[in-house]
Amino acid sequence: MDKPRRKLAVILFNLGGPDGQKDVRPFLRNLFRDPAIIRAPGLIREALALLISTTRAKEAKANYAKMGGGSPLLPETRKQAEALKTVLEAEMPDWEIGVFPAMRYWHPLTEDVAADVTAWDPDECVLLPLYPQYSTTTTASSFKRWRESGGPETRTVCCYPTEPAFLDAHAALIRKTWEKAGRPENVRLLFSAHGLPKKVIEDGDPYQWQVEETVRALMPQLPEFPDWEICYQSRVGPLEWIGPATDDAIRKTVADGKDGIILVPIAFVSEHIETLVELDEEYAEIAHEEGLSTYVRVPALGQDPVYIESLASMVKTALGRDASVQPDCGQRICPAEWGECPCRKMELETT
Repeated sequence: MDKPRRKLAVILFNLGGPDGQKDVRPFLRNLFRDPAIIRAPGLIREALALLISTTRAKEAKANYAKMGGGSPLLPETRKQAEALKTVLEAEMPDWEIGVFPAMRYWHPLTEDVAADVTAWDPDECVLLPLYPQYSTTTTASSFKRWRESGGPETRTVCCYPTEPAFLDAHAALIRKTWEKAGRPENVRLLFSAHGLPKKVIEDGDPYQWQVEETVRALMPQLPEFPDWEICYQSRVGPLEWIGPATDDAIRKTVADGKDGIILVPIAFVSEHIETLVELDEEYAEIAHEEGLSTYVRVPALGQDPVYIESLASMVKTALGRDASVQPDCGQRICPAEWGECPCRKMELETT
């Protein structure tokens, strides 16, 4: 009689997005009522979430309409989940593999996925964010909701800003995009990541440092691009955000005498509103108005085989670690000043 296979659940965390026009306002409200996003007392936060979701709904609906009415993020994440499952099944034939997308602000909501995974009753569970760089506003918020929902947890991948295959996938895709564009010269490689309020970073969030580490680790693979810069997009609200802003970086590229931009979404691994509308339309229009002869956007990693293999490698590495150590996120990479790093927090709690 065959021995029953052990069951492995891999949870892919992402933000989520509205399925259609009617979902835009409640999605925005879910987003802005998260205390990791708006750091205000409960009643004030709820009022602000209602106000922002109401005032931004019209513009957001128009942008989602350009993509068919809703967000492509869930379909994209499901494709990544299927690709990862295929790789893990081939590399771990003794295991029954389940890969579950879990969205923070829209369906399938994290709490519903937690219930489904609990019912599936895995022997091992690996939490794997589709946020390469750790932030309290993304990874920490998703993990917190998972734990509050009672989801099983034995292993965690908290971040992977310099994971070798992740970097390899980026480098190959950048070079392929540049070659497809005819290898334009006198261009700047512009790495655009989602921005955050400066206050979040000042409070110890390691996100900006990790974004910069990703680019620093990546550039030795790209000697074709001696000119590069990191910038940040998607600013909302009155607070001061980290910079430079992507639109300002585009204008600076022109002022510096460059003829074009190869733009890389360095913190996004799936196509969604920030890439398909903000980068491809809004910032492309600025580049055109500024007279740049080249504005080429590198695709998000998506189902790139090298990227999917990097995710599989991290799952297997997590399974090989001591699950009794929490947070089980591997070796700490963030300097001590980034106190919101979960590994740093654990060190402080045990000293």
